[in-house]
Amino acid sequence: MPYVIGSECIDTTDKSCVDECPVDCIYEGDRKLYINPRECIDCGACEPVCPVEAITQDRRVSDENEAHVADNRRFFVDPLPGRDAPLGSPGGASAVGRLGVDTELVAGA
Repeated sequence: MPYVIGSECIDTTDKSCVDECPVDCIYEGDRKLYINPRECIDCGACEPVCPVEAITQDRRVSDENEAHVADNRRFFVDPLPGRDAPLGSPGGASAVGRLGVDTELVAGA
């Protein structure tokens, strides 16, 4: 997973990163945004535009946000609450729209 969105995004979801992403790989949960690790091309365009500095490379994530590395992946590979199947890699966030649900880590924050 090249980039990950940390806890700073919870209840902020500015979406500047969504507008900047050239491959449409940033998906909207309920309280946070998530980067699809299979769709991200590791370009880094999202990182500098985040006003709360929530985006970083997975290998440079702060200790505070270490849990968000695995959690970001879970958003796509595990079924989310109220869904029968994992989201997977649908090929672009704009086609899916706002999902309105988060992982347990974010929902419980």
